[in-house]
Amino acid sequence: MPSIFTHSFVGIISASIFKTTKFKIKFFILSIICPVLPDLDVLAFKFGIPYEHFFGHRGFFHSLSFAFLLAAIIILIFFWSKEIKFKSKFGLLLYFFILTASHGILDAFTSGGLGIALLSPFDNTRYFFPYTPIKVSPLGISAFFGEWGKRVIISEMLWVWLPLIILFILVKVILWIRYNRLTR
Repeated sequence: MPSIFTHSFVGIISASIFKTTKFKIKFFILSIICPVLPDLDVLAFKFGIPYEHFFGHRGFFHSLSFAFLLAAIIILIFFWSKEIKFKSKFGLLLYFFILTASHGILDAFTSGGLGIALLSPFDNTRYFFPYTPIKVSPLGISAFFGEWGKRVIISEMLWVWLPLIILFILVKVILWIRYNRLTR
């Protein structure tokens, strides 16, 4: 799995792209939580649930179904107001779904583990993408602050952070150009 830093970075960059005025802090915090939350399934180890179990690490909580379920719950709890139009609610649902789904998708690009149950509960097969350039992050904190962790961060910077920064810059430039054309 990519580290918690990289999953958080996905949320920070995503939230920074969109301008929100009404619920800026809530939107920003939820944008960081969504791509990180699936890794709470590591707690399964503390309860004796094995890695390959349905609720084990990289199981159901890394699936697209969970991503949709979490996005729907977020809309119901935090954005279900008469003031917010259906079109905006749908956009937020799609946004939080993509953010949460990014976790399992990024994990499927990593070089270790048993794979990701992206299609759970319909298919509990664990998958990796054919190309896995991102170094898998260690599960333990102490192991992260050594040579392994250093290789992980360098890999994540190259394969996730850099493309996200480039995407962020491109989106901001496009929006700036569009804004300047409209204000002439």
